[in-house]
Amino acid sequence: MSGAVGGPPIQDSYRLRRDAELRVGEDGSLTLRQTRFQLTLEHPGMGRRALLLRLAADWVGDVEVGRLISGLEGESRVLPAQLLLRRLLAHSWLERRVQVDDRALLDLVPTGLGRGSLPESRPHTPGARYRLSRFATLQHERGMLVAASSLSTLTVGCADATLGAVLAAAVPGVRPDTVARTLGVPAEAAGRVLDELATARILVTDTEFEAERDDAPLAYWSPEELRLHQRSRAGGHALPVGGTYRMRERFAPQPLRRPYDGGRAVELPLPDLATIAKADPAFSQVVADRRTVRDHDGAPLPLERLAEFLYRSQHTTAVGEAGGQEVGHRPYPGGGGVYELEIYPLVARCAGLDPGLYHYDAVGHRLEPVAVWGAAADRLLAYARAAGAMPRPPQTVLVVTARVQRLMWKYEGMSYAMILKDAGVLTQQMYLVATAMGLAPCALGAGDSQAFAELSGLDPLVEPSVADFLLGSRRAADGGGRP
Repeated sequence: MSGAVGGPPIQDSYRLRRDAELRVGEDGSLTLRQTRFQLTLEHPGMGRRALLLRLAADWVGDVEVGRLISGLEGESRVLPAQLLLRRLLAHSWLERRVQVDDRALLDLVPTGLGRGSLPESRPHTPGARYRLSRFATLQHERGMLVAASSLSTLTVGCADATLGAVLAAAVPGVRPDTVARTLGVPAEAAGRVLDELATARILVTDTEFEAERDDAPLAYWSPEELRLHQRSRAGGHALPVGGTYRMRERFAPQPLRRPYDGGRAVELPLPDLATIAKADPAFSQVVADRRTVRDHDGAPLPLERLAEFLYRSQHTTAVGEAGGQEVGHRPYPGGGGVYELEIYPLVARCAGLDPGLYHYDAVGHRLEPVAVWGAAADRLLAYARAAGAMPRPPQTVLVVTARVQRLMWKYEGMSYAMILKDAGVLTQQMYLVATAMGLAPCALGAGDSQAFAELSGLDPLVEPSVADFLLGSRRAADGGGRP
C-alpha cells in the first residue's frame, strides 16, 4: 500500500479469478481448478485455508490478510500467508483490484495461467503521451466495461466507469495530467493507472502506436485476425478451448440433416460409384492435375454431372450420437463429425434444372428449391464472376454456409476457426472431385454474403455463408470431359 503525501492511499486487493473454483477435499486438502489446470494444497493449515476461502468469496486487501491470519494463527504466520498470496498472484490464480481509498478504479484480470503467464511490468514514462492501442478491444463483461488486447494476457475491467472516458480520450492521446483530471485522482494514482494500462497493452506510447501501424510484423495483422488467431489457439491463454459442450444445458442440439419445409424437392440420380471408380484417373494423377479453371464451356453443365459432383463431395450418412449430439460421415473429415457445412448451388446454367438458388440435401441426395432468380442472384453472380476473374458468368456458384449453432453447441473458443478449416477441407475435396470428373473448378477468396442472405432469406447469425466455389463444364481446349 502506498500513497501521495496528503493524498488518499493507493491499495491493492485480490480475489480468486472468476473462471476458477475452490474445492475442499475429504482429506482437508484444497484444490484450485480452472478448465485444464489445477493446484492442490494438501495441508494448507487453518490460516491459509481461511485465506483461500475468503479469496474465493470476495475481494481481500493486504491489511485484511494480516488481520485474518494473525487472528487465527498469530502474527508469525502472516508472512507465509502473504507469500502464498504473492505466489497465487504470480501464477495468475488471482484477479487484482487497484483502488484509491474505498474507490475501486480498475480490475486486472489474467487470461493466462501458470508461471510466466503475466506480462512484464511496463511503468509509464512521465510526461509521455499514451494512445489506445490498435489491438485494444472494449466489451461488456461482468457488469462493467472490459478492455483487452491480443498482445497481452491481462485484461482491464473498468471498475470505475470514468476509466472508460480515459480510454476514449486516449484515442488521440493522453498524458498523466489528463488521466488525473479525468478520474479526479492525485498524480500518483493517475500514474499507477497508466502503469497498469500500459502493462496490459491497452495504452501504448506514440512510438509504439506507430510501430503497431507501420512496422512488421504487427502492421500485417488486423486486430480482428489477430484476436481470432489468439483466442482459437491454446497455450497463450487459459480460456476454454475445445469440446466443452457449453450450450448443452441451455439448448437442444440441432439435427445432422438440415430441416426443409419448402416445396417439392428435385430428386437427384445416384451415381454408380463402382463404374466411376473404374473410369477415374489414379488419385496421384488427380492431385497432380488439380488446378483452377477460370472459364466455362458454352454447353451448360448437365444435371446428372452436378448430382454426381455433389454426391462425391458432400454426401452424408448418420453414424450415431456423440455427447448427446447426432454425428455423421462425409467424404472429407470434419471436426467431431458435426459437419456443420451446407452447400447452396446458385444455378445460372444447368441442363435439366431451372435457374435459381437451391439447397443440397446431402442426406437425401436431392436439391431443395430456395429462391427463384432475382436481383440478389444477379449481384451474387456478378461478384462471383469478378472475384474469380472469369471472362463470362459462371454456370454454377456453390455457396457454402455453416450452421454455426450446431458446431458452437459443442465447441468453445475455436468454433469459427474450425468452420474455416472445415471449409478449406471441403474446398479441396471439391477441387479433387471436379478434377477427377473433368469439370472446371474455381474457389473464391470471398463472396457477397449480403446478396446471399437476401436471396436465401437465411439469418447470417444462424447460417452465414463462409466459402464460395465456381463449377461448370470444362472447355475441350482445357481438357474438358471425364478423363
